[in-house]
Order: sequence, then structure tokens, then C-alpha cells
Amino acid sequence: MQEFERAGVDDGGVIDPAAIGRGLEVLIDVEISATDLKTVQEFETTVAGYDEVIEFRRMFGRPDYFVRVAVADAATYEDFVSGKLIGLPGVLRTESHLTMKRIKAD
Repeated sequence: MQEFERAGVDDGGVIDPAAIGRGLEVLIDVEISATDLKTVQEFETTVAGYDEVIEFRRMFGRPDYFVRVAVADAATYEDFVSGKLIGLPGVLRTESHLTMKRIKAD
């Protein structure tokens, strides 16, 4: 970890996404149409396993899920959404929110 800190990649235990080629952060609201437990569990397991996903929450109300991803650029994000997210069984709708500026993080 000290090497990462000296290189400017790690800031006190938090990896800087831009330093590892993932400078674009996107918050995604996901609504699903699935109500059966098997599909819901498969959706959660699959999304949680994606490298791009840095935070993943199931919500009360709408949206059903909140997903935070870190990717290299807009083209990589489009590949993630088109190639991984919207093709999953049960996904009804996604809405993307691009981060303009991170003001506070854990």
C-alpha cells in the first residue's frame, strides 16, 4: 500500500479511480420487472461481480437498485451498459447520472 500512496494511486486507503484508468464515475438507477427470487438473486450476483461496479445497493421504492460504476470513458461506459447491464434478465429501465465533481467520499 505504501507504494500506491507514493505513486499517488492510494490516498489513505482509498484507491483513486482516475489513477487506475477509471476516471469516469456514473451513478445508475436500475428498475427490474422480475419478481421471482431466482431472477432477483441472479441479477444481484451478476452485477455485484462486475469489476466496473464499485457500489451496489438494493433500495426501498424506486429505483429498485443503485449502482455506482467507475470506467475509463464514455465509450467504455456505453459498452458496460449495452453489453452487460441492459441484457440481464429482468432489467426494465436504467437511468444514468454522470458525476461532474466528487465533493465528499468515504
